[in-house]
Amino acid sequence: MKIDLESLDPGDRARIERTFVALEERGVQPLFVADRQAALDLVLKLIPRGVSIAHGSSTTLREIGLVDYLSQPDCGYRYLNSEWLAEQDSQRRAHMRATLSVGSDYFLGSVQAICETGEAISVDATGSRGAFYMYGPPHVMWVAGMNKLVPTLDDALRRAHDIALPLEDQRMRHSGGSGSFIGKLVIYERERPGRITLVLVGEPLGF
Repeated sequence: MKIDLESLDPGDRARIERTFVALEERGVQPLFVADRQAALDLVLKLIPRGVSIAHGSSTTLREIGLVDYLSQPDCGYRYLNSEWLAEQDSQRRAHMRATLSVGSDYFLGSVQAICETGEAISVDATGSRGAFYMYGPPHVMWVAGMNKLVPTLDDALRRAHDIALPLEDQRMRHSGGSGSFIGKLVIYERERPGRITLVLVGEPLGF
């Protein structure tokens, strides 16, 4: 798929081009869109109708409108999150979540940082997202805003601790939770080609 970066200023264009070369060398397919509406349109274009979709908790996916879209009964996909969320028993719900997610055709989410050197960083309290980025679903799709693009791996680690965590902790507390913490931190160095797609969005999204 052709990537159109002509509308960007030269600095951003150079950063994205450099990052995309590095990602492709590591087996990740990168794509660029200008804004959140274009991100939603592209994600829906890339995922065949009728397949099963699961996703982790993601502010980014909510901001582009994907969660609302999938929640519609006529969305055209088997939306696995709605199936495990309907289970009232907490233990059975957790088991269903893991079983359905690992067996999904597509697992979606975001990451906390993308390095211009090609690595990506994801952090979780429990691992309920990262587990399926690493293993199981044949297709993984990350959607991330330009705010998550950083020069180096050291910058990515700092971003996870100093930017993403405080914002997620604040979000959790405002929603009535007890806050958040980094329980799992994964550095994605390489993937088999064709499994992970990154949709980079030319505006800030998520944490």
